[in-house]
Amino acid sequence: MMKIIRKNGTVLMLNTSVSGFETHTESKNVYNRRNAAMPLPLDLQFFNDGGGEKTEKATPKKREKSRDEGQVAKSQEASTAAALLTGFFTLSLFAGSILYGILRLFTHHEDFFTPNMIDTFNNVDVARHVAWTLGQIIILSLPMFIVSIVVGVLINLLQVGWHVTAKPMKPKFSKLNPLKGFKRIFSLQSLVNFVKSILKLLAVVGVVYIILVAELDSIPAILNMSFIEATSLIGDLVITLGLSIGALYIFIALFDYAYTKWKHEKDIRMSKHEVKEEWKQAEGNPQVKGKIKQKMREVSMRRMMQNVPQADVIITNPTHYAVALKYDMMGMGGAPVLVGKGVDFMAKRIREAGVEHNIPLVENPPLARAIYADVEIDQEIPEELYVAVAEIMAYVFKLREKAS
Repeated sequence: MMKIIRKNGTVLMLNTSVSGFETHTESKNVYNRRNAAMPLPLDLQFFNDGGGEKTEKATPKKREKSRDEGQVAKSQEASTAAALLTGFFTLSLFAGSILYGILRLFTHHEDFFTPNMIDTFNNVDVARHVAWTLGQIIILSLPMFIVSIVVGVLINLLQVGWHVTAKPMKPKFSKLNPLKGFKRIFSLQSLVNFVKSILKLLAVVGVVYIILVAELDSIPAILNMSFIEATSLIGDLVITLGLSIGALYIFIALFDYAYTKWKHEKDIRMSKHEVKEEWKQAEGNPQVKGKIKQKMREVSMRRMMQNVPQADVIITNPTHYAVALKYDMMGMGGAPVLVGKGVDFMAKRIREAGVEHNIPLVENPPLARAIYADVEIDQEIPEELYVAVAEIMAYVFKLREKAS
């Protein structure tokens, strides 16, 4: 059934039959099924967290921040190599005095525990003997201890330089998270460290094996040597092992430092978004700076418009430029001062303010453009414009006299 309706001269036809309604409903269902099968267009930029891929080298600010947090490219193997080499080299230099000190310890200990002394033991004697023994041990080990500390500090300074920070010592509750701890244990870095440890162990065992095999014939002879001879032989063997392992660690440290340096540079890389944000923080957000400049211009314009009604004349282009001049005849005889200037819309506002406050408008396009380009607000006009401006001011004052 078709119903015809006339409205404002327009014929509207409405199909009010049931079959028409069913046809419309069926078409709507087909449309819905078709749209349901079509994938929705998604803009993947909404899923981007702003980080992006870290492809940019770290900026000096990022390096300084990482340094403050204790993230530096430092190889522990370099410190180990230096400690081994210097420690065992110092041991070889002081081997004679150390051996003599050990003999003194044994002699003093043997004399102290004679049967006659045991019968007269008291707490004071035992305390003195223990204190003396500990003191001798400290004195014997002091050279190696001092050299190891000095060399360790120097190696760290050579690697990372001098920079004191307490941030790495601050407690971080995020480290107490068992999930993160589990990830660190089974991370790729943990696997790399495990492989490095295995390789270092195999290398050290290989060096020790080679040296012991070379000295295999002389080791059984220790049983037939005197105490001093046996001690000297064992000491030489220990020093040889220590220096050899230290030399091995030098090569390990070179590769480890190269890997650590590469890993550190990779970890502190920045995305382009991070570099941009850092630049914004250092230089200031351009949008914020633009808004600040806009506000300053608006304040300056309002202040200028407040001074325009005090002008004596407004020189126009006539439409694109407008400059407002004020001359204080009762002053010290200075030149006219520019109290307002503008182009296009601002020029229009200045002209409207002049009309509103009965300020004379004088058309002089070259002079208006020259004053606008060369003179700033609250500045006197330059000497080269004196004649042209004087003629206009004289004309304005004559008009004012006639009006009065």
